[in-house]
Amino acid sequence: MASTTLSYPFEVREDEGGFFLLTFPDVPEAGTDGATRAEAEAGALDSLLAALGGYIEARRDLPLPSRRRGAGRAVLPPLVAAKLALYQAMREEGVTQVALAKRIGRDHKEVRRLLDLDHRSHIGLVEDALEQLGRRLVVSVEKAA
Repeated sequence: MASTTLSYPFEVREDEGGFFLLTFPDVPEAGTDGATRAEAEAGALDSLLAALGGYIEARRDLPLPSRRRGAGRAVLPPLVAAKLALYQAMREEGVTQVALAKRIGRDHKEVRRLLDLDHRSHIGLVEDALEQLGRRLVVSVEKAA
């Protein structure tokens, strides 16, 4: 995974029944709805995280976010973005969970938790694992819109 900001664009449209449907063009498995646009947008991140977790479970490459303009965007929390970068780096390097565990001197169950988007892993351990795969975690701060 090249250096990228992990924020995924979404689109919201109103259906014939007046419900608002939110979809992610880059992650077709993710989507939610709501009685209002705000309600649909409130569920955007949860639906995206569930879908991306499904990619990990299915051992599929992660879809990269496009640079679509005019759409809303769901910004991934930093720990989740780091975990997804670790997962994709492992795929790109052909490194298994067991092999990575040996490299970082940890049990393979700890590596499995590093890839669990719902587990509150220590960011330092994710950073160490990324370094073992020739990657560097970089954090940036932007002014909120």
